[in-house]
Amino acid sequence: MRVKPSQIVPGCVLLQDVFSKTSKPIISKQTVLTDEHITILQKFFIDTVEVASTLANGAPFQPDQPQLHEVMSIVGQSQLPDSFIAHYQTVVANYKQLFQNWQSTFVLNMADVRTMLLPLLKQVDSVGDCVYTLHHYADERDYRFHHSVAVGLLAAYVAKRLGYKKGEWLQVGLAGLLSDAGMARIAASTLEKSGTLSQIEWEELKKHPIYSYRLIEKSPTATKSVKLAVLQHHERLDGSGYPLGISHEKIHAYARIIAVCDTYHAMTSVRPYKQKQSMFHAVGELQNNRFTMFDHEVVQVLIDDLNWIIVGTKVKLSTNQIGEVVFTDKNDPTRPIIRLDGSNEMIALKDNKDIQIETVL
Repeated sequence: MRVKPSQIVPGCVLLQDVFSKTSKPIISKQTVLTDEHITILQKFFIDTVEVASTLANGAPFQPDQPQLHEVMSIVGQSQLPDSFIAHYQTVVANYKQLFQNWQSTFVLNMADVRTMLLPLLKQVDSVGDCVYTLHHYADERDYRFHHSVAVGLLAAYVAKRLGYKKGEWLQVGLAGLLSDAGMARIAASTLEKSGTLSQIEWEELKKHPIYSYRLIEKSPTATKSVKLAVLQHHERLDGSGYPLGISHEKIHAYARIIAVCDTYHAMTSVRPYKQKQSMFHAVGELQNNRFTMFDHEVVQVLIDDLNWIIVGTKVKLSTNQIGEVVFTDKNDPTRPIIRLDGSNEMIALKDNKDIQIETVL
């Protein structure tokens, strides 16, 4: 029977090859259709297809009640508002000035930090998952300052997505910003080094969570949860983190959120000492470690959100081909289906393990 893509359900069996603009079918006959195939048909504006009257499991197929399978594409909608970007850039500049003051005095005024950050944090409500694109606004020279502000915003948003009340997710965001404040105690030569750190330099850098904690330890307006989050944000569930090497339930929930956001933003940003990675690679790394190093519930928030954000994204593959993401699998978001520019050929990366997304354009 011939039906529209909107009437197809997973399990339908395709009886004829489906072609678009090339001689190669985009879906071959005898394919058992899935949600991914339905999305492909809609992306190529296929009007009708021929399917069997029975599903792959032998049950009769009754297309009387159309079932819509829609993939959200937020192309053109995932941009942060200009007003937010301007506010963000101002906070980054102000944080840089505070950080430079801490380098000379190692005295932190919590009121100054809250006055600077909270108005921006409260805008997380309005910008939503666009905060995942903050790495696009970081630059290598001021990476450290962009990173602190961005981690605060990301942590606040993820905490909100996890169901934290506003008062709590604002505290998580504050802890995210302050987590690297102790870097002010690290030698400038180490912070500004573009090459590989020596073992001595690395061991000193790993003390920055302790230095961050000491900056706010005696602040009466910093909650115990914020202080613990700052101290523990580089701890890992398997005990492989630092500076304490604690694991699992000993790591505060706020710190677990910040750990994921810190890793995501660091990997996707231009840094003096490491090459930036695509969102796909960063999420893939988090996904691979979500039961060993990172809290799986926190990582799942990023996976769920980025499943929507990356549909419609232009990417460059390791084959030097350019294409557009047309479908992401919730269970494997880092291996989407790509429609190549020019030929409109579809490549499912989960079936082509040798092909990687090199950059997001």
